[in-house]
Amino acid sequence: MQNYQILWADDEIDLLKPHIIFLENKGYEVTPVNNGSEAIDLCQENNFDIVFLDENMPGMTGLETLSIIKSNKPNLPVVMITKSEEEYIMEEAIGAKIADYLIKPLNPNQILLSVKKILDNRRLVTEKTNQGYQQDFRNISLAFGDDLNHEEWADMYKKLVYWDLEIDETEDQSMAEVLSMQHVEANSNFARFIDENYEDWLNDKNADAPLLSHQVMEKKIFPLLGDEPVFFIVIDNLRFDQWKLIEGEVLKYFNLEEDSNYYSILPTTTAYARNAIFSGLLPDEMAGRHPDLWVGEDEEDGKNNNEEKFLERHLSRKNIKHKFTYNKIVNVGQGKQVLENVSQLLDNQLNVLVYNFVDMLSHARTDMKMIRELAADESAYRSLTRSWFLHSPLLELLKRISNKKVKVVLTTDHGTIRVKKPFKIVGDKNVNSNLRYKQGKNLGYKKNNDVLEVAKPERFHLPKVNVSTSYVFTKGESFFAYPNNYNYYVNYFKDTFQHGGVSMEEMIIPIISLSSKNGK
Repeated sequence: MQNYQILWADDEIDLLKPHIIFLENKGYEVTPVNNGSEAIDLCQENNFDIVFLDENMPGMTGLETLSIIKSNKPNLPVVMITKSEEEYIMEEAIGAKIADYLIKPLNPNQILLSVKKILDNRRLVTEKTNQGYQQDFRNISLAFGDDLNHEEWADMYKKLVYWDLEIDETEDQSMAEVLSMQHVEANSNFARFIDENYEDWLNDKNADAPLLSHQVMEKKIFPLLGDEPVFFIVIDNLRFDQWKLIEGEVLKYFNLEEDSNYYSILPTTTAYARNAIFSGLLPDEMAGRHPDLWVGEDEEDGKNNNEEKFLERHLSRKNIKHKFTYNKIVNVGQGKQVLENVSQLLDNQLNVLVYNFVDMLSHARTDMKMIRELAADESAYRSLTRSWFLHSPLLELLKRISNKKVKVVLTTDHGTIRVKKPFKIVGDKNVNSNLRYKQGKNLGYKKNNDVLEVAKPERFHLPKVNVSTSYVFTKGESFFAYPNNYNYYVNYFKDTFQHGGVSMEEMIIPIISLSSKNGK
């Protein structure tokens, strides 16, 4: 155990000798003083790990001493000890950011628990977390051999994300590499599952299929429409692990009605998956029924410029006549403009809001060296997402509408995966540029288990530009690279976050239903 230094200030310090001996026998070094002034001087001169501070001392009180200690050393943990249970003292101490609050008479184990909770917390959490994952590792690996259905695969992915976040909190990252390898193994088995089932989900009405992109609004949004305004919020590119990192902030203001998931259609991109959400149609149906809105791979126009029109026609097709708004937020200015119009939004039965920050973050990480260094791995990428959310107009919007009687559904269109494994492919100049899927004719590549081939696009409900059009999707951590300038291309895109292909991270999508806690 580390040799921790404890300062204990109490005007009756001689009476606490048994407690001090108890701590010293546990390996802690305790420096006793009987007044606040001496405690302040010693804190200035020495590096203590924790301070025990009696609140009711003659002369300088514990609260006054606490204030000075915290102003000098704001990160030094202080435990306030008092005979009084008066609420204002507790509030003053908590407001001064104490680490713990103990009420006399004290017992030795109570003191030891407080010390361990503060000083040994990360070590104990690390040991418990690593032990827990080691026990679960075998269960997870064995499950890959089972014939999992789509619900069980979603649960498997959520379990892996749980361990991602738990191991993020540990002092050492000794199990992180093992968990990363298990992610790779899981995605390999998941890709085989998609190989075997995805086509049936789209074509066999009796198939055990998950909720898919084009069914989201009909199943999750339209049934909510009624007296209360519904806010349908789509955060582009939001993975399940990123949602879990911001979930706590959201649940400060909302009750969790349903914590569910759906599966993104292929390709897992905005052009296909998000347009499918708003249109309620699969890609070939969008291209066939709405050729004026569908933008094909061979066209240069933006692929997601017609979402509002797709939504409008979807509502009309379902004979839904509720008032609705659609807002796409791609910068802070647009986010603030939405905030200014909150009162008008509350007059509508349906408000659709698309926030593009996370998508822009993934693209910026590819193109900008500084962002790549800031988000070097999944943990840092999650952290940047949380930082954005905490200071975003979206969180402010959620705070404001939480005071009204509203329903909120929060989701995304697809996730992303960090790509590490290049896969050579050859195509003509008309082949699309996405790194995770290719569409074209005469695509040249070595057939193996790293790709999902779609020789008959109609079976995947994908548009065909011409008779010989085919699609091919990368699986797991693979990404497409052309033989020309191969090394440059690989070095530039390796370790970037991409989407469009087959992985749990891209396809298994959070969809969260919320109701306001304090709605009036």
